[in-house]
Amino acid sequence: MARRVSKKCVECAQLAAADAQQLHGKKGDGCWHNKRCPSKRSYYRNRRELNEKRRSHYRQQVSAEEPAGEQVETVSLSVAEGSVPYANLYIWREKRKDAPIHAIAASVFQDGAKVLEVAPIHCAGYRKRQLEQYVQKKVMPYLNARYGIIFFADEIRLEPIECPIECCPWSDRFASPAENRLASRQENRLEVGNG
Repeated sequence: MARRVSKKCVECAQLAAADAQQLHGKKGDGCWHNKRCPSKRSYYRNRRELNEKRRSHYRQQVSAEEPAGEQVETVSLSVAEGSVPYANLYIWREKRKDAPIHAIAASVFQDGAKVLEVAPIHCAGYRKRQLEQYVQKKVMPYLNARYGIIFFADEIRLEPIECPIECCPWSDRFASPAENRLASRQENRLEVGNG
């Protein structure tokens, strides 16, 4: 921390050297020192300009160091010959924790593109253990044999109304009444035509 500015010295710096020596010398209050006072008076008279010069010098040093940060070399190294494939597991279920799983599916991605999609299946009637066996004994062995995948990179939860399976009970549930009437009319026409 910088020293405090002496008010007495600031006032003394404004006086002529002879007047300052007479006022603060041996005949005055006795604070005049021949070794310190001339340079101190000079500093106090020119301190605004000196401080501004120091600040500009500091700014130049800082700005000179900033481009050095831009000169950092960036190297991109390849991890493997090609990107490693990964799989995502899609789970259609409501947000609450105890909600049953509506449907599941999986997808495999490589080089930023989807290369395989395991078709979604409805899980109504399946118990948790049955779903785990389906994933562990059917889906994962297939993905491991084909792509070397041994785990899912991410599990993505989707709402049941987003289920892509045709004839999904959730899609019928949220269809408009007009669409439901149209679908039932088409079913009736099919039944009449076959009968």
